[in-house]
Amino acid sequence: MKKLSKLSITLLSTLLIAACGSGGGASESGETPNKGDDKQKAVVAWAWDPTFNIKALEEANNIYSSDEKIEIVASSQDDIVQKLNTALTAGNKDGLPSIVLIEDYKAQGFLESYPDAFEDLSDIINEDDFAQYKFGASKGKDGKIYGLPFDSGVSGLFYRSDLIQEAGYTDEDMTGLSWDEYIKIGKDVKEKTGKQLLSLDPSDLGPVRIMMQSAGEWYTGENGEVTIANNKSLKAGIQLYIKMLEEGIALSVSDWDSGVAALNTGEVASAPSGSWYSSSIMQAEDQSGSWRIAPTPRLSNVPSSVNASSIGGGSWYVLKGVGDTAKAKEFLKETFGSSEDLMNTLVKEIGLVSTLKAAENTESYQSESEFYSGQKVYLDFSEWMNEIPVVKYGKHTNEIEAIMTEFVQRAINGEDLDQLLTEAQAQVESTIN
Repeated sequence: MKKLSKLSITLLSTLLIAACGSGGGASESGETPNKGDDKQKAVVAWAWDPTFNIKALEEANNIYSSDEKIEIVASSQDDIVQKLNTALTAGNKDGLPSIVLIEDYKAQGFLESYPDAFEDLSDIINEDDFAQYKFGASKGKDGKIYGLPFDSGVSGLFYRSDLIQEAGYTDEDMTGLSWDEYIKIGKDVKEKTGKQLLSLDPSDLGPVRIMMQSAGEWYTGENGEVTIANNKSLKAGIQLYIKMLEEGIALSVSDWDSGVAALNTGEVASAPSGSWYSSSIMQAEDQSGSWRIAPTPRLSNVPSSVNASSIGGGSWYVLKGVGDTAKAKEFLKETFGSSEDLMNTLVKEIGLVSTLKAAENTESYQSESEFYSGQKVYLDFSEWMNEIPVVKYGKHTNEIEAIMTEFVQRAINGEDLDQLLTEAQAQVESTIN
């Protein structure tokens, strides 16, 4: 999944998850820079994507006050996860970094599986300084904070304002929508413009994930129990997914690239997605001034659902007893934990939507986007980010979705949804327990 936040107001490069190393201070992923006596007090950081996360670390290094900068290692996310699991399971931290970026969906898996592996960061983090929803992923069962929030996967409804207006709606009409109202608009868009409202990939449950988080629910509950069979927001999300396909307002695509192409060629009029999706939309430079972003639709039949949600994002973690942990914490506190100047730079350099609330005070957040019709998109995303319900993703999101994809496809093919959710509950429980 592309999860990276990237909304530059003037120019954005396409950000790709990459396994290769990056120049300008980042080592190749095959190295083990923390191994050996001369490295025991070094601060090494691991992350993926040289154009986004690695670039963010390099910019943080530039403003870090210490003369001894941290060492940065670029790898793929899969390699990082595998190396962490292998080493922590063996109880051998040789070669591991002091600082590591972990995706929010995977964080609880590490914190619960290796409860003594990570440093408590509560003393360098003021919760009120960050979007509250991030702590659902980065807090341990003991209530301590182990991850310093980084990028936001805050979602929004990207839409072609020219096509929406042609269908008889205004920008105001797109604000505060329910998903049912969104579908109604889609029918009018299809009738009056010939365009479909959005694209859907039946193997991608991202839209359902957005719907669940908007209601403060997940595949699992507060204590990790599986909640699939009686999950109102999950059921409503799948029903809406099916309805959009049945109403003929959704273009069925087979992969990520096909979905992006449908937007860039003008086949579809909108995309409910994470803030990081903006760079894909902005590839169509000829559509500049024709796009806007509205709050995420809510579930009309689930009272807890709000017009705000998230998809993706990560946080920085410090491994206990690896390198100079005090210096690692100092680096995070001084940079990603407090620096408005860094956040301002990262908006311009990588299109970061930061989870640090103070970022909204920066010049970049206050600027208008020409591509998005003069909208202050960063400021809007920052506002919506603070309304996202807190959700504990649990240990098994990826395993559960691998199972759920099949059941959702069966529901699309007409099988009884209640029966399918009951079956899915049983299969998930037998798999993860």
